[in-house]
Amino acid sequence: MTDEDAAAAGRDRYLLAQVREAFGRVAYSHKTHEKQADICFRKHRWQQGMLVGLTAISSGTFLVAVVSNFADTTVTGLVTSSVAVLVTWVTLGAKTFRFHEEAEAHRDTASRLWDVRESYISLITDLMAGTVSDADARTRRDELQDTCREIYAGAPRTSSKAYGRAQDGLKNNEELTFSSRELDLLLPEALRLNEGEA
Repeated sequence: MTDEDAAAAGRDRYLLAQVREAFGRVAYSHKTHEKQADICFRKHRWQQGMLVGLTAISSGTFLVAVVSNFADTTVTGLVTSSVAVLVTWVTLGAKTFRFHEEAEAHRDTASRLWDVRESYISLITDLMAGTVSDADARTRRDELQDTCREIYAGAPRTSSKAYGRAQDGLKNNEELTFSSRELDLLLPEALRLNEGEA
């Protein structure tokens, strides 16, 4: 809908522009929280892998200490002590840095923002189709803004790394959009628009 189309239909073009801008911010926030959840989950997996690996190594060094006839006792003791310190360090880190819980918090935030994002798409569709009055659209916009404020108030912080990945995903990998052909391939034949091309 161009500015002329909005004016001809008696629509408030600024309202549509504001709703579209709000949609963009929510889409970025949603994708950033998804990427941050992925980052946190990878850290959690690494942390757990280190703990399992070091625990296994410490068990192995214990066996070497038992069979000290084949190795120098001082070296075996130092290796065993070093591995024990590392196991303690990783265990304390796992209790301090709760990457799994942080990943879940970001997933929850992303899930809640997904619903808001989809509601903005519906509102933009209704505004462009002229099926909702400007007054009703303003009411819905205000409700969505209130919902966003509540979500953001309890949302965990994200990193610039997650934002960069979200930006790359949305701009370069089109993670939020589909071509008409892609949609047709996902739908049953009866619901395809370009049946000959699919």
